[in-house]
Parts: sequence; structure tokens; C-alpha cells
Amino acid sequence: AMGGNHTQPKFILLGITDSPWARAPLFGLFLLIYLVTLAGNVGLMVLVWVAPSLHTPMYFFLTHFSLADICYSTIISPKMLTDLLFGNRTISWAGCVAQFHLFALFVTAECHLLAAMAYDRHVAICHPLLYATVVSPRTCWRLLAWSYLVAFLSALLYSSCTFGASFCGPRQVDHFFCDSSPVLRLACSDTRGSEIAFFALAAANGLGTGVVILLSYGRILRTVLGMRSAPSRSRAFHTCASHLVSVSVFYGTLFFMYLQPASRHGSRDKVASVFYTMVSPMLNPFIYSLRNREVKAALGKCRSRMVNCC
Repeated sequence: AMGGNHTQPKFILLGITDSPWARAPLFGLFLLIYLVTLAGNVGLMVLVWVAPSLHTPMYFFLTHFSLADICYSTIISPKMLTDLLFGNRTISWAGCVAQFHLFALFVTAECHLLAAMAYDRHVAICHPLLYATVVSPRTCWRLLAWSYLVAFLSALLYSSCTFGASFCGPRQVDHFFCDSSPVLRLACSDTRGSEIAFFALAAANGLGTGVVILLSYGRILRTVLGMRSAPSRSRAFHTCASHLVSVSVFYGTLFFMYLQPASRHGSRDKVASVFYTMVSPMLNPFIYSLRNREVKAALGKCRSRMVNCC
């Protein structure tokens, strides 16, 4: 089916806007978002690395979540920024496949990491005495390996569903990166089978991890409401609040994008895509650090250590 791909081995990304005057302000805005994303996520990873008080399973998962955020915004933002700046919107066939494959890999890994973090919170709050043995370093590494194994296999299937069709007409992708539905719209062979397979896999990943998160929080809620003391109730809610906020942002936009039929996709997709490819990775470090006493305490210690060194 890929035989026709070599005649014109490039795609053209139509990007986020047609109007030339909007390109400079958008370039400035997205560059700022990307730099804040890098600074926030790298900063959080470094803080967890240098602060012994944050060497816990929750922060182990959080550093890997930050790493995935850095990776998938880097897969999309620099290309989008150069397109806005220079107006050269072409991307090679291989570049398009690689961009989509890596994007799908890191997004799927994030779904499974969020589920692992929900499980971690569930054990910490519902079974505190067993926490050290249940969520051991070995378990953490296994959950991380599982997240990436499932993500890698899923991304292979997503990519073959998306790029397995024949492309013989105009290669203009109506998007700012090589995403599945705008690419599939360009196929001149029947893509219904691919779309169904893609939808089923997205549903399995999204709903599967979503169910783990919902069940974990159902148990957490029951445990917290049963607590006698108000301080321990508020402490338990506090540890979960940041995770719940980032889950809501991430899953809300992902479900909007990938769990709707291809015919329903339209111009709103670009806005939703900007949200989870750029805004969400930028917000995550702030969601986790601003609401979090442990992170604030670790930051304070690092700051005073640096002041003493100087």
C-alpha cells in the first residue's frame, strides 16, 4: 500500500493559521510556552534529584512524567516554531511518520504513568502501613517499564493504522503536526478499518488507564471520608489535588481529540491540540509544585543551601 509514497515523499503542514500577520505573535507566544515548559520540567526533575526528601515513588513517577512532557513537546514545538518563523511547512514522509510515532509513544506512556501515580496515591492513603513494601523501588521500575512497553507497542500500531494507507492526492495536512486524523483524511484508499482499529486501541489505552485512576480515587475518597481528624483529611486531599488537576486537563483534551469519529474532527481540533501538546506540559510542573508543601519545602532548603554556598 505504501508504493505510491515515493513519488512525492513530502507532506505540507498547513499549520495553525493562514494569516501572515498572526505568525509573529503566535511564534512569540509558542516560543515562550516551550521555554517555560523546558524550564519548569527540567527544574522539577533537578529538584527531585537533589532533594533527598523527594526520593519517594510519587516523585519518581513525576520526574518520568516531566521527562515525557519535555520529549513530546520537543517532538512538536521546534518544528512548529520554525514553520511559523520561516514559512517552510514541508515535512518528509519519514519525518512525518517519526513525529507521529514518537508523539503517540510519549502520550500513551503518560496515560500509564498517570495510572501508576493514582495507584501510588491509593496505596499511600488506603494502606499506609503496607506502602513501603507494596510500592517498592522494584515495583516502581516495573510500572515504568510496563508504561513504556505498552506505549511502544501501541505507537507501532497507531503508526501502521495511520500510514498504512495509499496517499496519491495532495499532501496538505490541515494541522501543525502529523496527527492521525488529518493524515488519514489524505488517503485515497479505504481507511475505515484503520480508523476503527485506531479508535479501539485509543479507547483501550485511554479508558483502561482512566478506569484504574477512577477506581483508585473512589477508594481514596472512601478512606478520606472515613478519617476522624480534619487535618489528616485535608492532608490526604492535598496530596491528591495536583494529580487530579493534571489528570483532568490531560484526559479531557485527549478524549475530545481521539474518542470521536473521524467525520466529527474540525477546526476546533487545532485548539484542543495546542492545549495538550503545549499548554498541558507547561502547566504540569506548576500544578505539582505550587500546590505542594513537600516541593515548596525542598525548594526552600535548596535556596538556603545555595545562599550559604555563596
